[in-house]
Amino acid sequence: MSPLPLNQLKIYQLNREYSRGGWQIYERLTWEIIKTMGDQMIRSIDSVGANIAEGYGRYHYLDKIKFYYNARGSLFESKYWLDLMYERKIIESGCYLALMNLYQNIVKGLNGLISSNYRTKFSS
Repeated sequence: MSPLPLNQLKIYQLNREYSRGGWQIYERLTWEIIKTMGDQMIRSIDSVGANIAEGYGRYHYLDKIKFYYNARGSLFESKYWLDLMYERKIIESGCYLALMNLYQNIVKGLNGLISSNYRTKFSS
């Protein structure tokens, strides 16, 4: 049985949506905000998906988990930047709340992915 293709994983699909939302914000930022906050925000958001993809491509469960932990760290960093942008009225409430909904689902998905990799190892 072959593994599910990466683009069919729910966590990957959620993160692609999160990334699109982050890019929509980034595109509208002024040059000054891009340099102070925007670049770090978009890098952290895109890093989540990149780490999920890299972990999914790894064979050993510990390698997978390491990248999923990296993804979770980048996800938490992205929330920090989005929170600051919302507090400073750089992004609107509707946009912020939509991204926070995705954020919550991605956190749950990543935690589930990490747990399932641990369970897979110990059930074999």
